[in-house]
Amino acid sequence: MANKDHLTLLQSGVKRWNDWRETHRDVLPDLIGATLVNAELMGADLSEADLRQAHLFGANLRTARLNGAYLNVANLRTAHLELADLRGAHLIWAQLNMAHLGGAHLSGADLRGADLAGADLRAADLSEANLDGAFLQGADLSGTDLRGANLSGADLSEARLVRTHLDGTILEGCIIYGISAWDVHLDEARQTNLRITPKGEPEITVDNLEVAQFLYMLLQNQKLRAVLDTIASKVVLILGRFSAERKPALDALRAALRSHPNGYIPVLFDFDPQTQKPILDTVKTLANLSRFVIADLTDPNMVRSELTYITANVPSVPVRSLIEGDAALPTEYATWERYQTFLPVYRYASLQELLASLDDAVIAPVEQLVRPHAL
Repeated sequence: MANKDHLTLLQSGVKRWNDWRETHRDVLPDLIGATLVNAELMGADLSEADLRQAHLFGANLRTARLNGAYLNVANLRTAHLELADLRGAHLIWAQLNMAHLGGAHLSGADLRGADLAGADLRAADLSEANLDGAFLQGADLSGTDLRGANLSGADLSEARLVRTHLDGTILEGCIIYGISAWDVHLDEARQTNLRITPKGEPEITVDNLEVAQFLYMLLQNQKLRAVLDTIASKVVLILGRFSAERKPALDALRAALRSHPNGYIPVLFDFDPQTQKPILDTVKTLANLSRFVIADLTDPNMVRSELTYITANVPSVPVRSLIEGDAALPTEYATWERYQTFLPVYRYASLQELLASLDDAVIAPVEQLVRPHAL
């Protein structure tokens, strides 16, 4: 039961309340079970106040100070807590569903079992917070700082995580069905037993948040599986930085692959040698998605680092290198040919010769090394 004097003082206005708090720092407000539905408490100093089981439904607590406050089992549904200070607050089993917490400071807060379904937590600071068993279904966690937080057993179904910081976060036994995760930061996060199926369906768990949503889509979408199967069985990566002089050969090679009876899908990675963006990871990704790789070594300076990276990091994907005329081989060639999936270079005198011998000299040898793709 709330202290009547404290409750009356708070209801008399934020300024009077804050003045009283300033002169009575040794008094911890007793507001247990207080009814403050839709109350105007913007900027109120409620630090270390006891608000257990209080009714704050729809209250305006923007920029309020609630650091260290006790809000266990309090009703804060739809409350406005934007930019509020809730550092170290006790919010065990608190009702915060549909609450507005954008930019709020909740670092170190105890939110075990709290109901945050549909809550707006964009750009909020929840670092080191304890969200063990919390309900976060449909919550917006875009840009939220959850570094070092404990989300064990939390229900994150249909939550939105865009550029969310989860470094060092504990993500064990969470339900992540329907989650939207993009550009999340997961360095040193503990990810185990993440459930990707909803309640009532057979349980499927994975140990990687970023893989989870893709895997669920793959399991549920037959068309997506067909597309991925097509990619894995048909895509041919053509690697090089092709000058205007080399462009006719490139276009002819692509056209020949498109019209081939095997129905290849040529993917050209024609990159600017002056670019400052990292490309090796992109090359690795494309190679992993390809049936095989064709690399033009006529100007070896253009692809030598990329081929070195592929042969070392994607050794299961066959590479067929081509070279026109008597152009010299790069010094790295001796390293590349140590890999069983790197075929000896095929020299051709002219474009006409390359196209005429494409099946026998290029495609047939590399197809013998292709491993079946299973999706």
